[in-house]
Amino acid sequence: MIGTRLVITAFTTFGVTFAIFGLAAVSPFDPLAHHLGSDYGSYTDAELAEIAASLGMDRPWWGQWLYWWQHLLQGDLGWSRIYHKPVADVIVERLPWTLLLSAVGLAILMLLAVVLGILSARHPHGLVDRCVTAVGVFIAATPSYVYALGTVLFFGLLLHAIPIGGAAPIGREPSLANVGPYLIAPACVLAISQLSWPLLAMQQAARDASASEAVRTARLRGLSQRKILLRHILPMSLMPLVTLIGARLSELVVGALIVETVFSWPGLAFATVESAIAVDFPLLAFITAATTVVVMLGSLASDIAYVLIDPRVTDV
Repeated sequence: MIGTRLVITAFTTFGVTFAIFGLAAVSPFDPLAHHLGSDYGSYTDAELAEIAASLGMDRPWWGQWLYWWQHLLQGDLGWSRIYHKPVADVIVERLPWTLLLSAVGLAILMLLAVVLGILSARHPHGLVDRCVTAVGVFIAATPSYVYALGTVLFFGLLLHAIPIGGAAPIGREPSLANVGPYLIAPACVLAISQLSWPLLAMQQAARDASASEAVRTARLRGLSQRKILLRHILPMSLMPLVTLIGARLSELVVGALIVETVFSWPGLAFATVESAIAVDFPLLAFITAATTVVVMLGSLASDIAYVLIDPRVTDV
Protein backbone atom coordinates (compact mmCIF):
# COMPACT_ATOMS: atom_id res chain seq x y z
CA MET A 1 0.00 0.00 0.00
CA ILE A 2 2.73 2.45 0.97
CA GLY A 3 4.74 1.85 -2.23
CA THR A 4 1.69 2.29 -4.45
CA ARG A 5 0.64 5.47 -2.71
CA LEU A 6 4.14 6.95 -2.97
CA VAL A 7 4.18 6.28 -6.74
CA ILE A 8 0.75 7.91 -7.08
CA THR A 9 2.03 10.90 -5.08
CA ALA A 10 5.01 11.31 -7.40
CA PHE A 11 2.90 11.23 -10.58
CA THR A 12 0.27 13.53 -9.06
CA THR A 13 2.92 16.08 -8.07
CA PHE A 14 4.37 15.91 -11.58
CA GLY A 15 0.93 16.57 -13.10
CA VAL A 16 0.02 19.33 -10.67
CA THR A 17 3.16 21.34 -11.44
CA PHE A 18 2.50 20.91 -15.17
CA ALA A 19 -1.01 22.32 -14.67
CA ILE A 20 0.28 25.19 -12.51
CA PHE A 21 2.71 26.37 -15.20
CA GLY A 22 0.00 26.09 -17.84
CA LEU A 23 -2.62 27.99 -15.84
CA ALA A 24 -0.15 30.67 -14.81
CA ALA A 25 0.79 31.20 -18.45
CA VAL A 26 -2.81 32.04 -19.41
CA SER A 27 -3.48 34.19 -16.33
CA PRO A 28 -4.22 37.91 -16.87
CA PHE A 29 -1.20 38.90 -14.77
CA ASP A 30 1.96 39.98 -16.56
CA PRO A 31 5.01 38.76 -14.59
CA LEU A 32 7.32 41.24 -16.32
CA ALA A 33 5.05 44.18 -15.50
CA HIS A 34 4.91 43.07 -11.87
CA HIS A 35 8.67 42.66 -11.76
CA LEU A 36 9.41 46.13 -13.18
CA GLY A 37 6.59 47.88 -11.33
CA SER A 38 5.97 51.53 -12.15
CA ASP A 39 9.03 51.63 -14.43
CA TYR A 40 7.45 49.18 -16.88
CA GLY A 41 6.19 51.91 -19.24
CA SER A 42 9.59 53.57 -19.50
CA TYR A 43 11.18 50.65 -21.38
CA THR A 44 11.07 50.08 -25.11
CA ASP A 45 9.81 46.82 -26.58
CA ALA A 46 13.38 45.74 -27.33
CA GLU A 47 14.47 46.47 -23.78
CA LEU A 48 11.47 44.59 -22.39
CA ALA A 49 12.31 41.59 -24.57
CA GLU A 50 15.93 41.69 -23.36
CA ILE A 51 14.87 41.81 -19.70
CA ALA A 52 12.40 38.98 -20.25
CA ALA A 53 15.16 36.87 -21.83
CA SER A 54 17.50 37.55 -18.91
CA LEU A 55 14.82 36.36 -16.49
CA GLY A 56 13.93 33.30 -18.56
CA MET A 57 10.46 34.64 -19.38
CA ASP A 58 10.98 34.34 -23.11
CA ARG A 59 10.63 30.54 -23.01
CA PRO A 60 7.24 28.90 -23.57
CA TRP A 61 5.55 27.87 -20.33
CA TRP A 62 6.22 24.16 -20.90
CA GLY A 63 9.90 25.00 -21.50
CA GLN A 64 9.99 26.86 -18.20
CA TRP A 65 8.33 23.83 -16.57
CA LEU A 66 10.98 21.44 -17.91
CA TYR A 67 13.74 23.89 -16.97
CA TRP A 68 12.32 24.11 -13.43
CA TRP A 69 12.17 20.33 -13.01
CA GLN A 70 15.70 19.94 -14.39
CA HIS A 71 17.11 22.31 -11.78
CA LEU A 72 14.84 21.02 -9.01
CA LEU A 73 16.21 17.50 -9.43
CA GLN A 74 19.68 19.01 -9.05
CA GLY A 75 18.70 20.64 -5.75
CA ASP A 76 18.20 24.13 -7.18
CA LEU A 77 14.73 25.48 -6.31
CA GLY A 78 15.18 28.59 -8.42
CA TRP A 79 15.07 32.33 -7.77
CA SER A 80 12.01 34.19 -6.48
CA ARG A 81 11.47 37.42 -8.39
CA ILE A 82 9.08 38.95 -5.86
CA TYR A 83 11.28 38.33 -2.81
CA HIS A 84 14.57 38.83 -4.69
CA LYS A 85 16.19 35.80 -3.10
CA PRO A 86 16.48 32.04 -3.72
CA VAL A 87 13.27 30.08 -3.29
CA ALA A 88 15.05 27.89 -0.74
CA ASP A 89 15.60 30.96 1.46
CA VAL A 90 11.94 31.93 1.19
CA ILE A 91 10.91 28.41 2.23
CA VAL A 92 13.32 28.37 5.19
CA GLU A 93 12.04 31.75 6.39
CA ARG A 94 8.32 31.11 5.99
CA LEU A 95 7.76 27.37 6.42
CA PRO A 96 8.20 27.38 10.25
CA TRP A 97 5.43 29.98 10.60
CA THR A 98 3.01 27.97 8.47
CA LEU A 99 3.85 24.81 10.42
CA LEU A 100 3.33 26.64 13.72
CA LEU A 101 -0.05 28.05 12.68
CA SER A 102 -1.24 24.74 11.19
CA ALA A 103 -0.07 22.69 14.19
CA VAL A 104 -1.73 24.95 16.76
CA GLY A 105 -4.89 25.21 14.65
CA LEU A 106 -5.03 21.43 14.21
CA ALA A 107 -4.49 20.87 17.94
CA ILE A 108 -7.35 23.24 18.82
CA LEU A 109 -9.55 21.60 16.19
CA MET A 110 -8.86 18.09 17.50
CA LEU A 111 -9.44 19.16 21.10
CA LEU A 112 -12.77 20.81 20.31
CA ALA A 113 -13.95 17.89 18.18
CA VAL A 114 -13.04 15.29 20.82
CA VAL A 115 -14.46 17.19 23.81
CA LEU A 116 -17.72 18.20 22.13
CA GLY A 117 -18.13 14.78 20.49
CA ILE A 118 -17.66 12.94 23.79
CA LEU A 119 -19.99 15.32 25.64
CA SER A 120 -22.69 14.73 23.04
CA ALA A 121 -22.31 10.96 23.53
CA ARG A 122 -23.26 11.21 27.21
CA HIS A 123 -26.89 11.77 26.27
CA PRO A 124 -27.50 10.85 22.61
CA HIS A 125 -30.23 13.01 21.02
CA GLY A 126 -30.21 15.19 24.12
CA LEU A 127 -29.78 18.97 24.30
CA VAL A 128 -25.97 18.93 24.04
CA ASP A 129 -26.09 16.44 21.17
CA ARG A 130 -28.55 18.59 19.23
CA CYS A 131 -26.52 21.74 19.88
CA VAL A 132 -23.35 20.05 18.62
CA THR A 133 -25.16 19.02 15.44
CA ALA A 134 -26.43 22.58 14.92
CA VAL A 135 -22.96 24.03 15.46
CA GLY A 136 -21.40 21.58 13.01
CA VAL A 137 -23.97 22.30 10.30
CA PHE A 138 -23.69 26.07 10.83
CA ILE A 139 -19.90 26.04 10.53
CA ALA A 140 -20.08 23.87 7.41
CA ALA A 141 -22.45 26.37 5.78
CA THR A 142 -20.34 29.44 6.59
CA PRO A 143 -17.29 30.41 4.47
CA SER A 144 -14.05 30.53 6.43
CA TYR A 145 -13.32 34.14 5.48
CA VAL A 146 -16.44 35.18 7.40
CA TYR A 147 -14.85 33.99 10.65
CA ALA A 148 -11.55 35.63 9.76
CA LEU A 149 -13.04 39.02 8.88
CA GLY A 150 -15.50 38.82 11.78
CA THR A 151 -12.65 38.20 14.22
CA VAL A 152 -10.71 41.15 12.83
CA LEU A 153 -13.76 43.42 13.10
CA PHE A 154 -15.07 42.36 16.52
CA PHE A 155 -12.05 41.34 18.59
CA GLY A 156 -9.51 43.56 16.84
CA LEU A 157 -11.15 46.82 15.75
CA LEU A 158 -14.04 47.04 18.22
CA LEU A 159 -12.70 45.43 21.41
CA HIS A 160 -8.96 45.78 20.78
CA ALA A 161 -8.62 42.51 22.68
CA ILE A 162 -5.98 40.83 20.54
CA PRO A 163 -3.56 41.88 17.79
CA ILE A 164 -4.94 41.04 14.38
CA GLY A 165 -2.10 41.45 11.91
CA GLY A 166 1.33 39.99 11.35
CA ALA A 167 3.30 37.91 13.86
CA ALA A 168 5.14 40.65 15.76
CA PRO A 169 4.83 44.32 16.73
CA ILE A 170 5.42 46.80 13.93
CA GLY A 171 9.12 47.28 13.28
CA ARG A 172 10.19 44.03 14.96
CA GLU A 173 11.07 40.69 13.42
CA PRO A 174 8.70 37.80 14.28
CA SER A 175 10.09 35.37 16.85
CA LEU A 176 8.78 32.66 19.17
CA ALA A 177 9.32 35.02 22.09
CA ASN A 178 6.70 37.54 20.97
CA VAL A 179 4.42 35.57 18.63
CA GLY A 180 2.00 34.31 21.31
CA PRO A 181 -0.65 37.07 21.23
CA TYR A 182 -0.47 37.26 17.43
CA LEU A 183 -1.06 33.51 17.08
CA ILE A 184 -4.34 33.41 19.02
CA ALA A 185 -6.66 34.87 16.39
CA PRO A 186 -5.40 33.08 13.23
CA ALA A 187 -5.05 29.70 15.00
CA CYS A 188 -8.55 29.87 16.51
CA VAL A 189 -10.09 31.01 13.22
CA LEU A 190 -8.31 28.22 11.34
CA ALA A 191 -9.53 25.63 13.86
CA ILE A 192 -13.14 26.81 13.96
CA SER A 193 -13.45 27.27 10.20
CA GLN A 194 -12.39 23.64 9.64
CA LEU A 195 -14.22 22.15 12.65
CA SER A 196 -17.50 21.04 11.09
CA TRP A 197 -16.61 17.69 9.52
CA PRO A 198 -14.27 16.47 12.30
CA LEU A 199 -16.86 17.49 14.88
CA LEU A 200 -19.76 15.75 13.15
CA ALA A 201 -17.62 12.67 12.47
CA MET A 202 -16.53 12.50 16.12
CA GLN A 203 -20.11 13.00 17.29
CA GLN A 204 -21.44 10.17 15.11
CA ALA A 205 -18.56 7.86 16.06
CA ALA A 206 -19.10 8.57 19.76
CA ARG A 207 -22.83 7.99 19.35
CA ASP A 208 -22.23 4.64 17.64
CA ALA A 209 -19.69 3.65 20.28
CA SER A 210 -22.13 4.57 23.03
CA ALA A 211 -24.65 2.10 21.58
CA SER A 212 -22.10 -0.68 21.06
CA GLU A 213 -22.14 -4.03 22.83
CA ALA A 214 -18.88 -3.28 24.65
CA VAL A 215 -20.31 -0.11 26.21
CA ARG A 216 -23.55 -1.84 27.18
CA THR A 217 -21.51 -4.54 28.89
CA ALA A 218 -19.44 -1.92 30.70
CA ARG A 219 -22.62 -0.30 32.02
CA LEU A 220 -23.91 -3.65 33.23
CA ARG A 221 -20.62 -4.14 35.10
CA GLY A 222 -21.33 -0.93 36.98
CA LEU A 223 -18.49 1.19 35.57
CA SER A 224 -18.84 4.91 36.10
CA GLN A 225 -19.88 7.19 33.23
CA ARG A 226 -16.44 8.81 33.27
CA LYS A 227 -14.61 5.49 32.88
CA ILE A 228 -16.97 4.42 30.11
CA LEU A 229 -16.39 7.65 28.22
CA LEU A 230 -12.59 7.63 28.57
CA ARG A 231 -11.82 3.91 28.34
CA HIS A 232 -14.43 2.69 25.87
CA ILE A 233 -16.19 5.41 23.90
CA LEU A 234 -13.15 7.68 23.34
CA PRO A 235 -10.76 5.02 21.88
CA MET A 236 -13.45 3.67 19.55
CA SER A 237 -14.38 7.18 18.39
CA LEU A 238 -10.87 8.33 17.53
CA MET A 239 -10.36 6.01 14.55
CA PRO A 240 -12.86 7.72 12.17
CA LEU A 241 -11.56 11.12 13.31
CA VAL A 242 -7.93 10.26 12.50
CA THR A 243 -8.90 9.02 9.05
CA LEU A 244 -11.04 12.08 8.33
CA ILE A 245 -8.32 14.53 9.36
CA GLY A 246 -5.88 12.92 6.92
CA ALA A 247 -8.43 12.75 4.10
CA ARG A 248 -9.45 16.39 4.50
CA LEU A 249 -5.96 17.79 5.05
CA SER A 250 -6.33 19.70 1.79
CA GLU A 251 -9.14 21.75 3.33
CA LEU A 252 -6.86 22.66 6.22
CA VAL A 253 -4.28 23.88 3.70
CA VAL A 254 -6.89 26.00 1.89
CA GLY A 255 -8.11 27.33 5.23
CA ALA A 256 -4.56 28.31 6.15
CA LEU A 257 -4.27 30.17 2.83
CA ILE A 258 -7.29 32.34 3.66
CA VAL A 259 -6.30 32.86 7.29
CA GLU A 260 -2.71 33.84 6.50
CA THR A 261 -3.91 36.30 3.87
CA VAL A 262 -6.46 37.99 6.14
CA PHE A 263 -4.13 38.17 9.14
CA SER A 264 -0.96 38.94 7.13
CA TRP A 265 0.69 35.92 8.69
CA PRO A 266 4.29 35.53 7.36
CA GLY A 267 3.83 31.96 6.16
CA LEU A 268 3.93 30.06 2.90
CA ALA A 269 0.21 30.39 2.25
CA PHE A 270 0.51 34.19 2.12
CA ALA A 271 3.54 33.80 -0.16
CA THR A 272 1.42 31.59 -2.44
CA VAL A 273 -1.01 34.43 -3.08
CA GLU A 274 1.81 36.87 -3.82
CA SER A 275 3.59 34.41 -6.13
CA ALA A 276 0.35 33.71 -8.03
CA ILE A 277 -0.32 37.42 -8.60
CA ALA A 278 3.27 38.00 -9.74
CA VAL A 279 3.35 34.71 -11.73
CA ASP A 280 6.56 33.88 -9.91
CA PHE A 281 6.93 30.42 -11.49
CA PRO A 282 9.69 28.92 -9.30
CA LEU A 283 8.13 29.90 -5.97
CA LEU A 284 4.55 29.15 -7.03
CA ALA A 285 5.45 25.76 -8.47
CA PHE A 286 7.45 24.64 -5.47
CA ILE A 287 4.83 25.70 -2.91
CA THR A 288 2.12 23.96 -4.92
CA ALA A 289 4.18 20.81 -5.34
CA ALA A 290 5.09 20.77 -1.64
CA THR A 291 1.43 21.26 -0.68
CA THR A 292 0.40 18.37 -2.92
CA VAL A 293 2.99 16.10 -1.32
CA VAL A 294 1.96 17.12 2.21
CA VAL A 295 -1.73 16.47 1.53
CA MET A 296 -1.15 13.08 -0.05
CA LEU A 297 1.36 11.98 2.59
CA GLY A 298 -1.07 13.16 5.27
CA SER A 299 -3.75 10.94 3.77
CA LEU A 300 -1.31 8.03 3.72
CA ALA A 301 -0.29 8.69 7.32
CA SER A 302 -3.94 8.66 8.42
CA ASP A 303 -4.47 5.29 6.73
CA ILE A 304 -1.37 3.88 8.41
CA ALA A 305 -2.52 5.26 11.77
CA TYR A 306 -5.93 3.68 11.24
CA VAL A 307 -4.28 0.29 10.69
CA LEU A 308 -2.16 0.73 13.82
CA ILE A 309 -5.06 1.92 15.98
CA ASP A 310 -7.53 -0.75 14.84
CA PRO A 311 -5.94 -4.22 14.62
CA ARG A 312 -9.02 -5.50 12.82
CA VAL A 313 -7.95 -3.57 9.73
CA THR A 314 -5.41 -5.54 7.66
CA ASP A 315 -5.62 -3.73 4.33
CA VAL A 316 -6.46 -0.21 3.28
